[in-house]
Amino acid sequence: MAATNDSTVHEIVLPLARNRAFQLFVERFADWWPSEYSWSQAALQGIGIEPREGGRCTEVGPHGFQVDWGRVLDWSPPERLVFSWQIGPGRVPQPDPAQASTVELRFHENGASAARLMLEHQGFRHHGEGAKEYRDAMASEYGWPYILEYYRKLALREAAEEGA
Repeated sequence: MAATNDSTVHEIVLPLARNRAFQLFVERFADWWPSEYSWSQAALQGIGIEPREGGRCTEVGPHGFQVDWGRVLDWSPPERLVFSWQIGPGRVPQPDPAQASTVELRFHENGASAARLMLEHQGFRHHGEGAKEYRDAMASEYGWPYILEYYRKLALREAAEEGA
């Protein structure tokens, strides 16, 4: 939706109440996160966010390969989730949290049975060389909009099943 020098902001509307939308984002992360946006790609065996402040954001691949790609910095369900993004330009794992950006999600009520999700990915400067290009890539249609569309589609399926 919008990009500044150091952040990109995206918004989607989900056909679920805010509590359910937050829960779906975290508890079913592996069901909607596109495997092509992981290090394991098609061999991805699991990916998720531990539901607590300090929790790990982890990917599990073949043969027990595991990599933490972030940490939960703020756990305030159902309103807010913030995690570090320890994935550098070129999709390189970045173990140093000082060289990480952050992703903040804010879930707002949008009527009785809908939620509006605002995602802001900020602090790209911490990634160093290539930060602007990285921000531009995450702001493009192949970045956060692409990723969030997978989440929105799962929310649509969930809403249809709950309404059935």
